[in-house]
Amino acid sequence: MFVIVTYDVVEARSLNRIRKILRKYLTWTQNSVFEGDITDGKLHKCISEIENIIDNSEDSIYVYEIKNPNSIKKKCYGIDKYSDEMFI
Repeated sequence: MFVIVTYDVVEARSLNRIRKILRKYLTWTQNSVFEGDITDGKLHKCISEIENIIDNSEDSIYVYEIKNPNSIKKKCYGIDKYSDEMFI
């Protein structure tokens, strides 16, 4: 499946750890945004690793699961930090 993960993390140390985890599984596309194809199992493992780091009272992680990425059109205005045709 294709996913987009966004996050808002207060503590800088946690932010760097979360970014490092996400880079193992997905592609960084913009500040606080990762996207890419991932299996259900790998997504579950990724989120489990992140849940061990975040502070549930301050931090937010959003995961958008896209079953058919062909039905979504992606446009970038300004600098496209990572351009690849596999992305939406």
